[in-house]
This record gives sequence, C-alpha cells and structure tokens, in this order.
Amino acid sequence: MPFAASGLPCLLTCQAGYTERRASPWNRTACAAGDPGDLVSDDSTRVDGAWRGCARQGRPTRSSPPRWVGRDRVVTTMKPRSVVHGLCTFLPLVGPYLLRPLLEERKNAGRGGGTASARYCYAVWLRHLIHARNCGLKRHPDTVAELGPGDSIGCGLAALLSGCSRYYALDAVKRVSVEENLRVIDELVELFRRREAIPDDREFPGVYPLLDTYEFPSSVLPDEHLDKALEGGRVQRTRDAIGQMGIDPPPLRQMITYRAPWTDPAVIRQGSVDHIYSQATLEHVDALPDVYKCMNHWLKPGGCVPHTIDFRSHGMSDSWNGHWACSDFLWRVARGRRSQCINREPCSTHMRLLSEHGFSVRRRIVRSSVSAIHRSDLSRRFRGMSHGDLTTSGVFVVGKKCD
Repeated sequence: MPFAASGLPCLLTCQAGYTERRASPWNRTACAAGDPGDLVSDDSTRVDGAWRGCARQGRPTRSSPPRWVGRDRVVTTMKPRSVVHGLCTFLPLVGPYLLRPLLEERKNAGRGGGTASARYCYAVWLRHLIHARNCGLKRHPDTVAELGPGDSIGCGLAALLSGCSRYYALDAVKRVSVEENLRVIDELVELFRRREAIPDDREFPGVYPLLDTYEFPSSVLPDEHLDKALEGGRVQRTRDAIGQMGIDPPPLRQMITYRAPWTDPAVIRQGSVDHIYSQATLEHVDALPDVYKCMNHWLKPGGCVPHTIDFRSHGMSDSWNGHWACSDFLWRVARGRRSQCINREPCSTHMRLLSEHGFSVRRRIVRSSVSAIHRSDLSRRFRGMSHGDLTTSGVFVVGKKCD
C-alpha cells in the first residue's frame, strides 16, 4: 500500500517502456607501477558477478514494480518495508516491538560473513594494506585507525597481528563483544602463521578492492617482520588488550582504543596515525565534512586513507540507485529516527572532500553499474548529478595527506 501522510496524495502507478542503457565497463584508475604519484587509465572490463547481478536485479523493465508518484514526477520505487521501518522509529512505545521481526530478518540474512568472520577481516585488511603500499606508503604503518568496524574489530586485529603497534576503532554504535573478538584473533593468528592466501572474490564476491593476485603478500610482510609480529608474548598482549576495551579512560599506550559512539575529535592525538581506513562505512556518515577534517587532523603527513564506499540503496528501494529518485520528504519518512542510514551522497562528494581537506587521490577504482532509473526520474536534489555519479555503484579510493 502506498504511503500517504499530512494530506499528501500518493498515487500508485506503473512505469513502462523504459529504454535500457548499455552497461558501462569498469573504469579503473590506478597508480603506475613505477610512480605511485601518477594516475594512469586502465581500460579493464572486468565485472564482478555479485555487482553485475545487483545491476541486473535493479534494471527497469516493463514488469518493474510500481512507483509512487508525488510532487516530483517520479518519487521512487521505495520498498514498503523501508517506509514502515522509518515510521516505526517515530513510535517510541510500540515501535521496537513492531520493528523486531524486520531487525531479526536482517540479522539472520547477514550471518555467515562480515567482520565476525576472521577470513573476511583477513581479506579486507590485506587488500587495503597492499593497495596503500602500492600507492606510496613507504613503511609498514605503526598506528592505524578504523571508521565503523561493525560486529567485531577483526580488521584491526589483523592489522596488529601484521605488525602495527596501536589500533583505534571508532563507531557510531557499540556492537562488539570480548568473546567474539577473542575467537576472531585466534583464527587470525593461524591464518597469518600459515601465510594463507588472501580469500578472493569467489569466497567473498562483495568484498573490494580486488587484487591482481591473491597469494600471500610476502614482499609486504616478509618472514622476519611477521615472525616478530606473531611472537607469543605479543599475541598475548593483544588478547589482553581486547579484554580491556571497555575501560574508560583506556590504559596509557593501550594497543586497542575502542570508542562507540565517538563525538570528540580529541579521541585521537593530532598527527599520530599512519593509516585510516574504512570498509562500506562512509556512505552511512551524515557529517562527512567533519569526518574528513578529523582524518586530516589525525593523520601524519604522508599517511594514507584507503576507503571502500558503497553508493547503492542498501535495500531501501527496489533498484540499486532508486534512492536518488526519492523526494526529500519521502526519504525523511523512510529514514525516520534511525541513527544509521545511508546519506545518499554520490562519488563526486567524496572526491571533493578529499581535495578540500588536504588529500591527493593516489588510486581510484570505480565500480560502474547500469543505471536503473532515467535522469528524468531523479529527485530535485539530484537532478544536476553527472552521468558518472549516476552509474557509480561503488568506489575504492586511496588518499594521501599532502606533506
């Protein structure tokens, strides 16, 4: 049933006769092997099956689901459950009970992967580390920070086990448990000791960035370096630090500092971090300018900020980029009072903020998908969106703080 509120009529109509656009190939801009400062074009047409499937699922056809029409000519193909979820957040007494089935379904759908999986965390950290090294990170990072670690701090534990000495985890909601992280670190230790190959896109088809080879990166983590990092006493100190994550304030020079939620930029000392990364986090951040400003504040000169950003609708609409066709009013309803929701900012916003806050882009790998909506479907807010933004479903970008 279409949503209507405050007397705003919502008409349920079917859109037919769409003309499909040809899929754009992958646009891959990478660092030249000899000079990481130069950006060169690589006309790669490799398309991952998972992302290709998402574009195929969202492609408009004559049998596409109906769309709500309001003040804009076409508002969006918003999923009814997204609107219901948003409305429930305005009901403090009964909302949690009404939302329980939706949240339980989402939780069950997410099992089997994510940061609670040691192999997933191993894959994410090593991919970020390899790309950062190829983009001019001259030495192994000593201090790293992660934005939005999620269900566990497994990626940060992988960083510590690979030789980093300090790790900051900053999240909007506290979700990690000591027991879960102790299990993850034990599995990670075995993966590193075996020099396990990096899980590829067949095991984790939704994990980016991709690599040219998934062999263990011995050139980045030589045996002498890794044996020292995995020394028994050091692993035990890392396990002890997991148990002390909840202590506030944390012990002096603690290996792990976990803050959820965090609001004060002073949680990390200025110019103290070598490497700040995130995996599918920045699309959920509302105060993007403040976060990019904080990253510049925390990072040492020459430090790297590799980020994977997902621009899809995260299931809130029937098409992967239908959220850009949603009017601001309907979006506010669907979002409700949820503290975590996508911000709808396109790729160009992040490129601009990197430049404005003192970062040079050293690598950019763009994931292009067939647009599931016409330009005329875009809401007023996004009608000036470029074709590149409209067809960019994700990006992996490495920024480097100017010296």
